[in-house]
Amino acid sequence: MPENKKTDSGISIKTCYSAEDIQLLSGLNNQPGQFPYTRGVQPDMYRGKLWTMRQYAGFSTAEESNKRYHYLLSQGVMGLSVAFDLPTQIGYDSDHPLAEGEVGKVGVAIDSLADMELLFKGIELEKVSTSMTINATGFILLAMYVALAKKQGADLTKVAGTIQNDILKEYAARGTYIYPPKPSMRIITDIFEWCSNSVPKWNTISISGYHIREAGSTAVQEIAFTLSNGKAYVQAALAKGLDINVFGKRLSFFFNAHNNLFEEVAKFRAARRMWATIMKDLGATDEKAMMLRFHTQTGGATLTAQQPLNNISRVTIQTLAAVLGGTQSLHTNGYDEALSLPTEEAARIALRTQQIVAFESGAPDTVDPLAGSYFVESLTNEVEQKAWELMNKIDAMGGSVSAIEEGFMQDEIARSAFEYQRSIENGEKIIVGVNKFTVDVENPVPGFKIDDSIRQLQSARLTELKTNRDAVRVKLCLQQIKEAAEGTQNIMPFVLEAVEAYCTLGEIADVLRQVYGEHR
Repeated sequence: MPENKKTDSGISIKTCYSAEDIQLLSGLNNQPGQFPYTRGVQPDMYRGKLWTMRQYAGFSTAEESNKRYHYLLSQGVMGLSVAFDLPTQIGYDSDHPLAEGEVGKVGVAIDSLADMELLFKGIELEKVSTSMTINATGFILLAMYVALAKKQGADLTKVAGTIQNDILKEYAARGTYIYPPKPSMRIITDIFEWCSNSVPKWNTISISGYHIREAGSTAVQEIAFTLSNGKAYVQAALAKGLDINVFGKRLSFFFNAHNNLFEEVAKFRAARRMWATIMKDLGATDEKAMMLRFHTQTGGATLTAQQPLNNISRVTIQTLAAVLGGTQSLHTNGYDEALSLPTEEAARIALRTQQIVAFESGAPDTVDPLAGSYFVESLTNEVEQKAWELMNKIDAMGGSVSAIEEGFMQDEIARSAFEYQRSIENGEKIIVGVNKFTVDVENPVPGFKIDDSIRQLQSARLTELKTNRDAVRVKLCLQQIKEAAEGTQNIMPFVLEAVEAYCTLGEIADVLRQVYGEHR
């Protein structure tokens, strides 16, 4: 008897699939660009416009990251994607004691509008789409970006990009939260409201399954938990009185691409179908408010420090999964990222991987090329069914916020991560170069290192900034943010005014710590 095969989500894979496996499925004749968008959100998909090729980058100082951005743009990147260091992510300036050892390490250090000005020096914000991976302090970084666009004289109705702004997955999987869930949700809905009037092309949230998957979830859990979080954001916005047909168009998603090619394609197709149904049930009538548009990043957790050049093959498979699954935007990881931040060479090879798939593989030439496959259609349906079952459990708990507060999502992810690791250690799952096909001696791969002196440089800049700015204006701006947070006014206009007065990220975050406290 042949060995029983299963996906990482536990879905059994048959030896062969036939028409009998899909004869009971409905919607097989749905067209791309039509509800429920299983086959894609545009009728012509990549024939009309390729996905946006991004490279996630940010390290050290704003000047160093700016050099990398100019290099990537010269190599054919179509949109920028900013990585921030940990102190920036959790609301501490570079001179804070808790920032020691972390400044500029996993992303760029941004303490004030002055740093943002350096980060995008020579880059016209009206002409580039920028994605910023930032959550708890997303509202501050967005305000800095808009302030810089204003200084450049940009038309804010044309400024486009995304802030991740997905705090629920931070509680469930990643940990870079500051405030408790309920005030965090208030900040997010303030962003929805403000952007719809002030920056209408900005994607106000990138509801992220990526970090849920990186923490160890399965493909099914990734979409179930992500769509549940998305539903919670929509319900919070509706409770605030916002129009689902307006803010719904500015919601975007962020998914992981793993190594199981067909399960990943099925995951993306199922997620689109599910989100369209969810939004319709919540009252959306505009087709664009029902469309699930998503960015994909290849799976960081799949990269191995052993035989790192093998990661180029892994990233290629994951790139194909994202493209065959209909992504709108894609970042490909560098082969050396299990060892360090990517070198310039690794970043270039990662971008070339996307370009080869785009221009040489033929994958983008027709829409949803795997549609009608007995296997893919059946697998899409099974992924969807299992994801609905999980979502129904979460709904029964009162939704995502309650499920996170009860630890349900965290426990499910931890269980899956444990089972996955155990399967590698007992040899059930083969990871090439790790538990099979190993080598005794490996050639060293040059790493990319960040010097600790970055903190001293950033601290000196902060001292100079605070000496030269208008201290009276700073104090007034911070007081206005505090009063808005204590009341019901939208905080975003006050945050924008504060960053324009060169209040620092840490100062603004601390004001809200005083009002909301910190989540423990």
